[in-house]
Amino acid sequence: MGKTGEKLLDQVSGCLLGGAAGDALGAPVEFMSLSEIKGKFGEGGIQHYSPAYGKLGAITDDTQMTLFTLEGLLRTKVRLANKGIASYQTAVHHAYLRWLDTQGEPRNNDNLHIYTGWLLSHRELYARRAPGNSCLSALSSGKLWSVHDPANDSKGCGAVMRMAPVGLVGTNAPFEVGCELGALTHGHPTGYLSAGFFAHLISEIVHGSNLSDAVASGIAELKKWDHHNECLQSVKKALDLAAKNIPVDDAISPLGEGWVAEEALVISLYCALVAKNFAHGIILSVNHDGDSDSTGAITGNILGALWGKQAIPYEYLRDLELRDVIEEMARNTCELDLDDARDKYPGY
Repeated sequence: MGKTGEKLLDQVSGCLLGGAAGDALGAPVEFMSLSEIKGKFGEGGIQHYSPAYGKLGAITDDTQMTLFTLEGLLRTKVRLANKGIASYQTAVHHAYLRWLDTQGEPRNNDNLHIYTGWLLSHRELYARRAPGNSCLSALSSGKLWSVHDPANDSKGCGAVMRMAPVGLVGTNAPFEVGCELGALTHGHPTGYLSAGFFAHLISEIVHGSNLSDAVASGIAELKKWDHHNECLQSVKKALDLAAKNIPVDDAISPLGEGWVAEEALVISLYCALVAKNFAHGIILSVNHDGDSDSTGAITGNILGALWGKQAIPYEYLRDLELRDVIEEMARNTCELDLDDARDKYPGY
């Protein structure tokens, strides 16, 4: 692998591992207030993995769905190479139905062959880690929802938190693809536009942009879509707060709690903008009133893509659940042999 390939693999691995690390750091405090977090872990809040779901380094539905998003995108590439035609929406929808199957929900697709594949062989993924209701209900319907045929009016953060892989696989229009894949479960424009913005942001970073330029490019794309104002104003607020020298707690609070899409996006964006290093950024991102694992995951994705795997302290990698699977999928993203991948990532 040449230097360019090594750099790409470092960024892709960093993005995926960083997101999982932020997710795992935030998992034990997801449903705690900031005062409760400080009461348990000290004034600095949680800074190291603490047991969640019975283990250290446990990931949640955020990372589970991120991996299934990536699986669907890789299967799209395999199908396109072998068949000459493929649909991101269909392939990723099938991947999400496989994730739904791991959560113990009834199967709703008669094409039973879609419930196969390498990723499903990892039994750790069958753990139920507080999956979002919008994701469960939209996928349980079995229908292929879209921005033009919305599943619901939900703008929960379940669409944005899983969308980093779209920016990693080299899609031609990551903003649009992110929106369409977000709309598979979240029908409110702010829900899927936040997902599109995040996908575009990661794509720009991987292609060499710094964070400020990537955000500016994302804003330009966002403005092309109807109903963009809510997301746009939230992004602008995050940029404004990041430019001010104010205590982090005072900055995050006005951005929200992260349970809805634009709040999770901009809390994470703010933390990434002010981060001194990877650990500093994800620690900031999980210590607040709200959805700590999702903001940790998104912040980790951003910082991992920016600075690479080498920037992630070993303490966050050592006990990380499914680390080997994540690293293998990162390699597959960068080095996929389309002829050899048919069994691992069949095109359906």
